[in-house]
Amino acid sequence: MKAGVIGAGAWGTALAQLLASDGQPVALWALEPDVIEAINGRQENPLYLANIPLSASIRATGAMTDLATCDLLLVVSPAQHLRSVVAQAPAGVPLVLCSKGIEAGTSLLMSEVAQQAQPTSPIAVLSGPTFAHEVAKGLPTAITLACEDRALGQRLAARIARPSFRPYLSDDVIGAEIGGAVKNVLAIACGVAEGAGLGLNARAALISRGFAEMTRFGLARGARPETLGGLSGLGDLVLTCSSTNSRNFSLGKGLGEGASAAALLANRRTVAEGAFTAPVLRDAARAAGVEMPVVEAVCALLADVAPLGAVIDALLARPLRPE
Repeated sequence: MKAGVIGAGAWGTALAQLLASDGQPVALWALEPDVIEAINGRQENPLYLANIPLSASIRATGAMTDLATCDLLLVVSPAQHLRSVVAQAPAGVPLVLCSKGIEAGTSLLMSEVAQQAQPTSPIAVLSGPTFAHEVAKGLPTAITLACEDRALGQRLAARIARPSFRPYLSDDVIGAEIGGAVKNVLAIACGVAEGAGLGLNARAALISRGFAEMTRFGLARGARPETLGGLSGLGDLVLTCSSTNSRNFSLGKGLGEGASAAALLANRRTVAEGAFTAPVLRDAARAAGVEMPVVEAVCALLADVAPLGAVIDALLARPLRPE
């Protein structure tokens, strides 16, 4: 299967590097002309994935028509732009969605958005604990590849798998997507705890209680608990809640140190998806009657409607309840 990647940020470039590791040609669609020039001219992407020499098998392009000969497309555009980007993609080609989020205005998951934008294209979801620079370096990584069509999932897994990159197949697309979307918001909360100096006990509490929120919301949307407890849920949650390599954790750390969300987001070239997912997730949870107090707290900080101390006090003052 000839592969293409839509989106040349850090994660898209890392995936292109992964797919090109066997010497096969990979088409990489990029928005920025300077990124295209750097990849094609110098085999590097210093803007998004610095200090990683890229395979000469990767060919960057700004024309979506150049992906027409691909048999497989990995879509790595920001979640809130996925609809418009997928609508431009070649029709009928299997799409592996690698973006994590929930669409604002519709509360649709990325697979639901893609199905509306490209109804003839088979859909799969790739999600799990993956820092782009580690995947690009070939460090050991395991992920969930979710696809309702098992035969297609097996073909995709065989094309994507590498000795250091191990996909685990699932048919629970909803569960894989909810894990990836919710963990971004929870990573912001853990970053806040780090920035505010609340300690490791607080971080562990946020991870475990946040996972409980993820599970409640996931089950309400039809996810399976074993998916949420796997790589695309708990695994991804642990990774992004533990390192400043996570853009969402880093954003939260800045909030915990007293910076405003507006200032932190204005100074970013890369996207912290959790900032955009948080209010959408909060509203979807409310509509489903699902309690998500950690998510509510993150939304309050992002919207600057309450000071950090008040938000922390409100979480700690919640009524005692059985676990």
